[in-house]
Amino acid sequence: MYSVVTTAIHRGLLAIPVRVEADISEGLPGFEMVGFLSSEVKEARERVRTALKNSGYPVPAKRITINLTPANIRKSGTAFDLPVAASVLAATGIIDVELMSRYLILGEVSLNGDLLPVGGVLSASIMARERGYEGIIVPEDNAREAAIIGDIRVISIKDMADFIGQAEFGFPDEYIEEVTEDIWKTRYQVDFSEIHGQKLLRRACEISVSGMHNLLMIGPPGSGKTMAARRIPTILPELTREEKIELSEIYSAGRLLDDEWIIKNERPFRCPHHTSTPIAIAGGGIYPRPGEISLAHNGVLFLDELPEFSPRTLEVLREPLEEKQIHLSRMGGNITYPADFILVASMNPCPCGYYPDRNRCSCSPIAIQRYVNRISQALLDRIDLCVETHEISYDDMQKKGGVESSADIRRRVEHVHAIQRERYRDRPYRFNSQIPGGDMDEFCALDVECRDYMKDKFEEYSLSARTYNQIIKIARTIADMEDSQSILRMHLEEAFAFRSPNKKYWRAAHAI
Repeated sequence: MYSVVTTAIHRGLLAIPVRVEADISEGLPGFEMVGFLSSEVKEARERVRTALKNSGYPVPAKRITINLTPANIRKSGTAFDLPVAASVLAATGIIDVELMSRYLILGEVSLNGDLLPVGGVLSASIMARERGYEGIIVPEDNAREAAIIGDIRVISIKDMADFIGQAEFGFPDEYIEEVTEDIWKTRYQVDFSEIHGQKLLRRACEISVSGMHNLLMIGPPGSGKTMAARRIPTILPELTREEKIELSEIYSAGRLLDDEWIIKNERPFRCPHHTSTPIAIAGGGIYPRPGEISLAHNGVLFLDELPEFSPRTLEVLREPLEEKQIHLSRMGGNITYPADFILVASMNPCPCGYYPDRNRCSCSPIAIQRYVNRISQALLDRIDLCVETHEISYDDMQKKGGVESSADIRRRVEHVHAIQRERYRDRPYRFNSQIPGGDMDEFCALDVECRDYMKDKFEEYSLSARTYNQIIKIARTIADMEDSQSILRMHLEEAFAFRSPNKKYWRAAHAI
């Protein structure tokens, strides 16, 4: 007998349908699986055989052949266990073949027949809805995740006996009812009102998120760099439902969704350790998963102690900072993950952290230069804002009240984002930081006074074309924050001030 059921495999965030064909015929007993399979998929035959036996439905002593198509895509993961079991059960006549054809099936099977959760269920559920499947059959622990998008039946399965029992009656008509509006609420545990003093740092953070500019903080230990970075997501506008689902797809693919809050409502804040490998940052591996730059999508990637990261790891960032996505070529094929994030980095000004305070800093000029030169100029050129932080005074620490909250700042940021959405409504980009060179004259026009000012700065500091344009883009954001239609000289002066701290540390001819 012959049967076919459908499951899914993931390539990046894309769920690709896979047909699981089963043929049971007379001949020498055996259980063969073909179709460009990884070792864990091949092992499914033993898991399925034992699980069915322990559930009271032993596999017949016949020749069983399982084929997973398309055969040119490598199949990996354990989500094929339940589809393989379903195809065998359908081929033996225990469950209805036509019924199985109307559902997408995923799940891992344990030896005693229990169903175990798998990753990527959200993407598979979206694909099932788009392709017109009647529903999706998943393990009980994945049911709430599959039901997030609504408009599709979600069949929750506890074990193999439960699966067969429900299939005999055509599966229930009700949806999973556990997903409520409360699950879409945004909750942050930190707030900008907790930061006292550091007026310049707070201003730099607001400019950064208003125009989606990358930010570098330089200052001594304990000056609030990490504290400020952790609060940057709280001043970004709230994610839309579509963005929340996209972000949840990324975390689902990485098996990182929380069991209780299965939707990623908050802007992500990712802070990888400086020992992280290039693969951990970019993603990939033998069985590709999203890396830190994709997990930070629509949020903040924070690199603390930037010079401590290996050069190979930092160079991985160059492509996604430009293209807002990462392309990975692996044995199983080419994969693309989204990677649209704000890069926020921090560093000490020297190995001990206290330069230029020579009363506390004992580092030699050579040691300082060697320390800051660990960061390539190519990466520095992609950082828009640079701000110095200073140690907080006792009086600032003791001040109570009068400090703006994240909600106060976020309202201003939302206003600036609305200005940019309207300005770039017919363009493929959304923010000032993304303006291409060809559109600079249209959206960042300078009057005679501003052109003369930038000409003087260009010649005085031997600016590169990239740095020149960055300063003007930052000025465009500052002008939007002031509700100014035109870029004024004071906007350029402030923008230039957020590049000037570099001149203390990097002496490269083409940077400040």
